[in-house]
Amino acid sequence: MASPRSAPMGSLGVNLPAAIVVGISLVIGLVMVVVFRYTSDQKAIHVAKDRLKAHLLALRLFQDQIPVVMGSYGKIVLATGHYLRLAFKPLLFVIVPMTFLIVQLDRYLGSIPLEVGQSFLVKVQTDPNALNEASLQLPDGLATTAPAVHVPAENEIAWRVVAGLGGDYVINVQVSDQTFSKRVVVGSGLPRLSSVRLRGKFWERIFVSGEPALPENKFVEAIEVQYPARDIAFAWLEWNWVWLFFVLSLAAGFLFKSILGIEI
Repeated sequence: MASPRSAPMGSLGVNLPAAIVVGISLVIGLVMVVVFRYTSDQKAIHVAKDRLKAHLLALRLFQDQIPVVMGSYGKIVLATGHYLRLAFKPLLFVIVPMTFLIVQLDRYLGSIPLEVGQSFLVKVQTDPNALNEASLQLPDGLATTAPAVHVPAENEIAWRVVAGLGGDYVINVQVSDQTFSKRVVVGSGLPRLSSVRLRGKFWERIFVSGEPALPENKFVEAIEVQYPARDIAFAWLEWNWVWLFFVLSLAAGFLFKSILGIEI
């Protein structure tokens, strides 16, 4: 469901998230086509596509001759496999940087900051023996609205918190004599957001957390503040930015492919 909050606007009244996604999609579409051009065998791809078209044409011309049709189907499968093999190599050059680009952009475009007056949950994953020891320490501007809820089955503690003022806050969870912090952003715009801070779990942190790892300890595994998802208004629809990015970058790729005369 689309967020009721208005999208951030640029100095000219432009929908800033949508403009950023459009701009990045055009650049990435161009870059991907150029990379494909210089990392693929253009001549072999052209030949493979011509052979595939020939086999498809044979299906139409000889559709009443079963042996020819069956043979054409087999050749279509082989020709498709050959084409995909030729096209796969260029993908290896873009899939890793593309993945990390999406992960980083999602920190800014995937979620929106919390609103003043909006209640939210602070969740802590902790050791079972520390469930009753953890306490939440809040700075001025944030306050709890209900007692902590303990969920022993999930080793989780949750506090309901509300923001009285906008700002960039640091909340602390104290267990025994150790304190663990988490950033919370209340306001508007396109700040870099991270919903969870984790202990260890290097690869998981790369994809789901934008904060440094929690210090090594035996009490707290994760501190989470769930931000609302951002929907971007574009072409009379509300989009998740990743889907909009893929659609626009694919369209841009085909556009630049035609302009530059590149075989894909």
